Amino acid sequence: MIISPPFLPSTGLRPADPTVVDPMMDVVDTYEQAHGIYPIAFDRRWHCGVHLMPAMQNEKVHAIADGVVVAYRVCQHAYDGGGRGERDSHAGFVLLRHTTETGDGRTLTFYSLYMHLLDLASYQSVSADAKHLPEFLRMPTAGDGSAVPPAQPGDGRRVNRKDVLGWMGECQGMRHLHFEIFMTKSDFDAYFGQTRLGDTSTDTATGVDCWGHSYYMIPANRTFVSLPPGIDAHQRLHGIPFDALQTGRNTQELIVETYFHKGSRYTNAWSMAADGKRTLLTEKPVVEKDYEYDMYRRAAALYPACPSDGYELLRFGRILAKPETLDAGDARATWMRVPYAPGAQGYIDVSKDDVVKLSDADFPFFMGWRKISEGDSPFSADGLCDIDELKKLVSDTTDHHARYETAKGGERKSEDNAMRYIRGNDRVRRQLRGFVCEAPSEWDSSHNEQRYRKLKDEGEFYHGNETGYKQFMDLLTSFQFWNATGLPSGQKLWFFHPLEFIRHFRKCGWLSAEELLAMFPSIALRSLGKGRWTAERVLPSRGMAANFAPELNRAMHKFGVTTPLRRAAFLGNAMQETQWFSSLVERTSSPPPRYSPWIGRGFLQLTWPENYVEYWRFSGRRIDQELVDRLHLARLAAETAHNNEPLIAMEAALPENLKAMREAVGRDVKDAASSAGAYWVWSGAARYADAYPVLRPQTRFAGSTYVPYYSCESFAKVAATVNVGHPSTSFSTIYGIEARFHAYASVLMASTDLTELDKLVSE
Repeated sequence: MIISPPFLPSTGLRPADPTVVDPMMDVVDTYEQAHGIYPIAFDRRWHCGVHLMPAMQNEKVHAIADGVVVAYRVCQHAYDGGGRGERDSHAGFVLLRHTTETGDGRTLTFYSLYMHLLDLASYQSVSADAKHLPEFLRMPTAGDGSAVPPAQPGDGRRVNRKDVLGWMGECQGMRHLHFEIFMTKSDFDAYFGQTRLGDTSTDTATGVDCWGHSYYMIPANRTFVSLPPGIDAHQRLHGIPFDALQTGRNTQELIVETYFHKGSRYTNAWSMAADGKRTLLTEKPVVEKDYEYDMYRRAAALYPACPSDGYELLRFGRILAKPETLDAGDARATWMRVPYAPGAQGYIDVSKDDVVKLSDADFPFFMGWRKISEGDSPFSADGLCDIDELKKLVSDTTDHHARYETAKGGERKSEDNAMRYIRGNDRVRRQLRGFVCEAPSEWDSSHNEQRYRKLKDEGEFYHGNETGYKQFMDLLTSFQFWNATGLPSGQKLWFFHPLEFIRHFRKCGWLSAEELLAMFPSIALRSLGKGRWTAERVLPSRGMAANFAPELNRAMHKFGVTTPLRRAAFLGNAMQETQWFSSLVERTSSPPPRYSPWIGRGFLQLTWPENYVEYWRFSGRRIDQELVDRLHLARLAAETAHNNEPLIAMEAALPENLKAMREAVGRDVKDAASSAGAYWVWSGAARYADAYPVLRPQTRFAGSTYVPYYSCESFAKVAATVNVGHPSTSFSTIYGIEARFHAYASVLMASTDLTELDKLVSE
């Protein structure tokens, strides 16, 4: 799943602070306005979207994911949205439906709404240009011009993530984009029925859908040790150094959050009281520098029986692969550094059964996720939010403002007090972001009477003014559009704080086959020798992509290839090494390469016996050391002789099971993907992939024209690590580097928030 926010400012592309995990979302979060709070409007009615106002008025509104247009409206002019005779509101909108994947067999369908898009007549005022829009959004929707034109069905039109949908307009004179994300009940139940959303049970997740941050619930009164047992005099366990910490016990249950960023591991911890109230123990996350970069070595040393299983324990706290190889007990002990009290850290074995293991895929309640539906909602039958009930939901018993005495002050007094409470309370605002609300859509006219009839009550705006109320309702109905969507009317939907939804699912990293296909370049340069070049069309097989995607995703997830930069570096090499996913076995010529029959296999084309042996041992397979030594001598002889005869001579002594295992790396997709992921981590490629890319324009004369491409030093180091075994910026030593550069740039555009590669070009 690849998703991005509706605004993509250049300031969000690269953080000044390298520890910032998602700078784009941090910038877009600042666009959220207090006059459009989710999920409560200023009048205490449901408001299931947010109001976003970027710093620049000409900031484009982008589709957040690939999708289908459900309905839309393009306006030539603004309209009177407040009944004051002013053209102060924009009725243009686009509603999209998105269907994607977050795991093997885990389909997610959701909708995104972009409301109050600028009218065409005002484009010049913000230097907007309709040429950036899809064709169907360049002309106004049919209408007589005097009234808001009717919404139009999308008729199956498709848009891609980052496509421009328009520019921010106004509503009643306030500039903003009203932005929503929601799901229908059936889609919501189909997906979230398999998560922990709305569930406060405390059991370790049993499924393999595990992504994002990892969470551990450690029971109260557990012993934390200063050093793991078995440590030697040099504070090393099987050669792995450990810092001496503190011994102690936690008096309350602990919630521990861990995540990785640019090679380091970050840990936060909270103590949780019996009533569920959390107290943060870490003012800043505890940082273990380069922990992830070193994790392969840790796994190999601490879990020699099966480093692959140990690697999952170190990353996820549990083993996802089935069947498991490591025995229960001490063989899988996972000593994690954890803050257990203010200013105190110690080690605890998180592999124990009484430590609950979850991830962001589970939407755990203790991280603020909460379902708000009938019976558990601050909204009463009249559709108004009871702030006292809201305060109970957020566990707030402090009387920040006077109670809402409607008999004395009327509903407007309650509304004023309610909004002061919400706007002035950052803790409450943060909690509201985790609310997942079952509510009616404000764009469905079948809810209008129930939603607004109190406006006619004594002391309210339309009391005694039926004509004014009717005019208001007519205007409201003209802005609504549900009849054009094809979705059932009168039903409730499930709404998310849209920016929180996007931030959360950006951690997922699972690619559908369609998303994988979209990452391939259209052409790639290939050398013909003697300084001659050709530009070949890249035509990846849809069937191969669909076949490869599940295991490739599992491997990238396991080995941390889930950030856009790492994904681009990994796939930029894997595409070229597999001849654009056409084969998992190297195509050799005559005479065969000197490493034959240990030719390239898998997504990163393992070659030479030692790489195969390394992978097998990582996977927990037993390899006779005497045979390994003989293979090593044959490899050295092949290097010296510049031919493969020494390795061919070894074939007669090679057991059939090893031959079968070798062939499986090029035949079995799971082995092909796992071997590539293992090679990625033991070679240290991620360290170079994490560097912020700087592109340099290049060209090659191919055929009858110059073909442009971008070179990139940080990616070249990854490519060299994959291709020749060590980082190098001597491009001539890297086979197919031009094609790899084409692939890298293509994946960068498809998976990052970039709208144009030129933003990465060095001055």
